[in-house]
Amino acid sequence: MPWDETEREKRIEGMFRAKEIEEQERLHQAAVEEEAREHARQELRARTGLPDPQLQELESLGFTPETVSLLPLIPVLQVAWAEGKVTDAERAALLSLARSRNIAEGSPADRKLNEWLAHRPAEKVFASAGHLIAAMLSGPSAGNLSADEVVNYCEVIASASGGMLGIHRVSSEERALIASITSELKGRPK
Repeated sequence: MPWDETEREKRIEGMFRAKEIEEQERLHQAAVEEEAREHARQELRARTGLPDPQLQELESLGFTPETVSLLPLIPVLQVAWAEGKVTDAERAALLSLARSRNIAEGSPADRKLNEWLAHRPAEKVFASAGHLIAAMLSGPSAGNLSADEVVNYCEVIASASGGMLGIHRVSSEERALIASITSELKGRPK
């Protein structure tokens, strides 16, 4: 049965209206997502004191306002992975350190840390963390954390396991890595 012209026009108009509504919803959703990204960026800026280029780098590494508290622990995690695996003693020491830094059990930061303890983070996380931490520590958002404390945490993790009767508890790989971390965080040439 052929449609009359009015019915055809109504159907076409309805299709256009539906497409218009769909496009408005898509634009609204994009605006909401952009607003959420900007809010997260502002929270990251407030928590780290980092300028936009470094915030973008931080975001590209997967840090969020909920997980940025892990940033100062990345060198410590790197030391734990220095010999290719994280021992039970290193894991326990890192989790204890996280709790002392107010990373609550079950929080997004805790889940991310446990993920990184089970599976080594991408090398770019380790490679970028040092200069981001150094920039953060030199700014007003450093709070109660210093480069010396981060290095001390690295040394605690390095000595958490290994060695016999306390001899050679820190491997040569860990020593070299701690020296490199110290140089980067304290701004000394390597």
